[in-house]
Amino acid sequence: MKKYSKLIIAAIIALIFIGTFVFLWQKSQPKEVVYNEFTPKTEDIQKTTIITGKIEPRNEVNVKPQISGIITDLYKDPGDYVNAGDVIAKVKVIPDMGQLSSAESRVRLAEINLAQAQVDFNREENLYNQKLVSDDEFDKSRQALRQAKEEKAAAVDALQVVRDGVSQSNAKASSTLIRSTISGVILDIPVKVGNSVILSNTFNDGTTIASVANMNDLIFRGNIDETEVGQLVGGMPMKITIGALQDLKFDAALEYISPKAVESNGANQFEIKAAVRLAEGGKIRSGYSANAEIVLAQAQKVLSVPESAIEFSGDSTFVYVVKGDGKQKTYERRQVETGLSDGVNIEIKKGISAKDKVRGPEVVAETKED
Repeated sequence: MKKYSKLIIAAIIALIFIGTFVFLWQKSQPKEVVYNEFTPKTEDIQKTTIITGKIEPRNEVNVKPQISGIITDLYKDPGDYVNAGDVIAKVKVIPDMGQLSSAESRVRLAEINLAQAQVDFNREENLYNQKLVSDDEFDKSRQALRQAKEEKAAAVDALQVVRDGVSQSNAKASSTLIRSTISGVILDIPVKVGNSVILSNTFNDGTTIASVANMNDLIFRGNIDETEVGQLVGGMPMKITIGALQDLKFDAALEYISPKAVESNGANQFEIKAAVRLAEGGKIRSGYSANAEIVLAQAQKVLSVPESAIEFSGDSTFVYVVKGDGKQKTYERRQVETGLSDGVNIEIKKGISAKDKVRGPEVVAETKED
């Protein structure tokens, strides 16, 4: 039994040794190099670029109050459509104490002057009835009375404006009612009832009551790299894609290229704007992220090959043209003149014809023994 056990162990060791030798021998065999081969074809080539940006209204207006005060009522909500002149909110005036005191003093003075003018007029009227004063003197006293009454009314109006923000004589044009200055959709109302607001002046921009925009006139705004901006011209067509709307696409036309670059992440970029043509009934919200595809250059019905088949050497380009077939197959290195490339295929202007076949990248395959 011991003899047979030794033989079995020896046989196992021999098999392991032979198997290892065969495996290493197969690994050491030369590998056959196989190349992809392509036939030139006639097609249209376009060089495009993708610009990231967003959709926004062409004109967005911030509606601000004409007086300072506190918001007492809001009559509209974001998303509502308003016409120019529609009331959005109402403001309660918090009067300035200095202005209020001056206005009250003006009213009291006007009342004193009116009372004196009335006394003078009554006296002149009695004398006039007795034929003791001339018509000219009586007309002067009557004119003075009218002026005193007008001054009293103006003083009262001024007091009401300072105290309440509106007077009885101009209630329809009240500055306490905040009205939309344009027709459009309310994008945002950043204030609430009870918030204090201030009017715009030299020292501040004032409080925004609402943002209103015409959502039927939209633009795409984005930035393009300085290496591509030179190929843009006004009016170029663009395709706008909005990912948030299930890849909804719109046509657009380039209408603005910034004359000045801005630095972004270490690169110089130029702002562009394009007018978006909305589909009938299409609804887009302001601020949607979007991509714009624009064709920078194109060549129609030209001979092309995959760019991977091109060998670049300095300023020259070459391809390897297939010669022969089967085991007699060889590759001839031939200089070609290239043109436009879309990143996948490249235009061939000179050097080969549509009847030639060119070599592409190599595909390495291991040889197999039968």
